[in-house]
Amino acid sequence: MIDATADTPLLPPPLQRWLADRLPELEAVTDVSWPRDSSRVWRLSTPAGAAFAKISPSVEDYQREVYAYEHVAGVLADHEAPRLLSADPHLRALLTTPLPGRVVRDLPLEPRAEQRAHELAGRLLRRWHDHPVTDPDQVRGRIVASATAQADEASRCLERTAGQLTDDQYALVEQVVHELPALAEQLPIVYQHGDFSPRNWLWDESAESLGLIDFQLSAHGSAVGDLIWLHGALWPIRPDLKDAFFTGFARDLTDAEQRALPLLTTRLAVSYLTTGLTVDNAMLIDRGRAVLARLVEAHG
Repeated sequence: MIDATADTPLLPPPLQRWLADRLPELEAVTDVSWPRDSSRVWRLSTPAGAAFAKISPSVEDYQREVYAYEHVAGVLADHEAPRLLSADPHLRALLTTPLPGRVVRDLPLEPRAEQRAHELAGRLLRRWHDHPVTDPDQVRGRIVASATAQADEASRCLERTAGQLTDDQYALVEQVVHELPALAEQLPIVYQHGDFSPRNWLWDESAESLGLIDFQLSAHGSAVGDLIWLHGALWPIRPDLKDAFFTGFARDLTDAEQRALPLLTTRLAVSYLTTGLTVDNAMLIDRGRAVLARLVEAHG
């Protein structure tokens, strides 16, 4: 993170001018962006407290996030999700309230606290999914079209990674190709968070509460679409956290969801592997291989 005083701000000039009317007593700015070009987020300090400013990467991201903040207001409490204070479509700028706590990803929690955080994450996501939002007529068609495109991608990946896969891994990717589009017809439709993982959870140790941030990928989709990261990266090595999550989530997955979740995760893993081999990226190669190995072990 990089700090600056209000006299030497890190903010882009148009954003600084926009904020001047909203936070006239701005004292300090801290860049809290993720280490990627598309992330532009700042923590703003004022005598009255903190706030956060963000510039969305695209118009679509901005529109999704503004809509998601309307959804959040009816779903989660003030300590569970930020509130939108102001927004500007021309700048793609958002000004939001802060949340207590620290990002869960890589946070050294004791097992009991970690399990509690994952139980609360399950509760938050269930409430997020269950809050009624009118489904556009074309949502089911988009879900099926996306599943079909992912199956086609998996087929292309098979051609490029065949020599890199075990027989069981190859068979699992083949199942994506042949089964995923039909399963998409049966998956429950919800309003997704879109990037549901511990990097977007804030754990408040003093209150033992969890908050949820970053809504720019929120959209209608399948409920299990929000579980792919957890299913591929975490639950195979931490079944206790899976149990804690579903204690909070408080519903069993449908038969179609139980079948689709490993296939959706497999598609992502083989995509990682294919991209890694194509661009010679060892991190993506290792990630793809690790997830595929876990999936085969878990699902045969």
